[in-house]
Amino acid sequence: MEKEILDIHGKKYNRTLMVTLMLVATFAGMLMQTSLGTMIPTLMKEFDITMSTAQQATTWFLLANGIMIPVSAYLATKFPTKWLYIVAYGVLFLGMFTAYSAPTDNWMIFLLGRMLQAVAVGITMPLMQVVLVNIFPPKQMGAVMGLGGLVVGLAPAIGPTFAGWLISKDHVILGITLSDSWRTVFLLPMIIVAIAFVLAPFIMKDVVPNKPMKLDFVSLLESIVGFGLFLWGFTNVASKGWGNVPDVIAPIVLGMAMIAIFARRQLKSDKPFLDVRVFKIKQFTLTTASLALVTMAMMGVEMMLPLYLQTVHDLTAFQAGLVLLPGALMMGIVSPIAGRAYDKVGAKRLVRIGFTILAIGTLPFMFFGVQTPDHFVTLLYGVRMFAVAMCMMPLTASAMNALPPEEIAHGTASNNTARQVASAIVVALLSSVTQNIITNSQPASSLQTANPLSYANKMIHAALSGYHVSFAIGLSFAIIGFIVTGFLRKGHSMHTPHETKEVR
Repeated sequence: MEKEILDIHGKKYNRTLMVTLMLVATFAGMLMQTSLGTMIPTLMKEFDITMSTAQQATTWFLLANGIMIPVSAYLATKFPTKWLYIVAYGVLFLGMFTAYSAPTDNWMIFLLGRMLQAVAVGITMPLMQVVLVNIFPPKQMGAVMGLGGLVVGLAPAIGPTFAGWLISKDHVILGITLSDSWRTVFLLPMIIVAIAFVLAPFIMKDVVPNKPMKLDFVSLLESIVGFGLFLWGFTNVASKGWGNVPDVIAPIVLGMAMIAIFARRQLKSDKPFLDVRVFKIKQFTLTTASLALVTMAMMGVEMMLPLYLQTVHDLTAFQAGLVLLPGALMMGIVSPIAGRAYDKVGAKRLVRIGFTILAIGTLPFMFFGVQTPDHFVTLLYGVRMFAVAMCMMPLTASAMNALPPEEIAHGTASNNTARQVASAIVVALLSSVTQNIITNSQPASSLQTANPLSYANKMIHAALSGYHVSFAIGLSFAIIGFIVTGFLRKGHSMHTPHETKEVR
């Protein structure tokens, strides 16, 4: 049994139990980020809503989550770790229960539940990384961030398959029959979070040093408005198009302006709400930019591949999820291994190999057709997720190691905000570009009556043209990522009071 160590109050605690509870509960919360992707048709039918309305269940989750992440640095610094987790688990349970019990004639209650879930995940996910950095030494950071990768990478990747499996038919788990209802998707994670809420007062401890901080309401407002408008504008691109001024261009421009005002205020403050000075550390900035690029490269394929499988291969949502499941599991397997490898050789060598494999593994996607075997898609997707895990965990560990201990909370919040913004941008970019190409390539509607078979064939090829461009964009991000990582330091980056030095 692991030797007990001390929290910030000098009291002994069991680190293994604490980390296990934290990872499992955060995993349950992170499942909510993507699990509704395969539920959209079911929600449309149950709530009698349109597809664009049903998409709000994901849009508003990402929006609320993106707003909360910058706030997490202040919360982690101001409030005790244990009580932050207790409150976050309580809010997460409330959000799941609200969505689970929402009447089908009131869509707004369901959306409220989704936003509460996002607020909680926006606290627990970055806080998990802060806690891990504070309770493990830098020499173990790779392995530790590999464990974190099981949550950050695997949970969102497995979410659509998880939801599709639950709503496909009745299931019996531990003697309990679960109906094929959309509500079941919230039930299992809700049980896990409820158990975590009960155990948290006994297992979670205060391990992040706190400082008395006065809440800067102006910075809080600037953060919420700036990131909120920016992300809202990008989430509207798919349905409104890039030319829409009130719903797309105006929110993005105003959001960027407010974020600039927010950043300027933080640079001038002695006690910033979110210390953006962390970007003055070159190694942190490079690793954060690389993480954003690997996220965008991943999304370049991951977002469009399920649509390709359903529209071109005519698979159901659940069948498409099964095709992608091995890739999701691959990421869960490789993340801890890549983390341990970082502890031995550092980030640069690993991530450059990772970006190389990612680019090579993405290239064949640009040539997918109607006859491409499903198992070939599974194989290539697994290669890509292997490469993504090989990049993400070393980069995350390197970013945290480049920071002084007192800046970890701010660095984690900045790092995760950058990834959230990158995700919003690439989703908007790919959705709009792909849809425009499909629209411009599709045959005239009159052909549907004159020659239905020819019309269907040309529609499939129009869709393929759009997907190919999306996959090409994903490839371009992998290539840019390879170039950027060439500027990383070799070995491990350990922060000193004066500089970030190289440790071989």
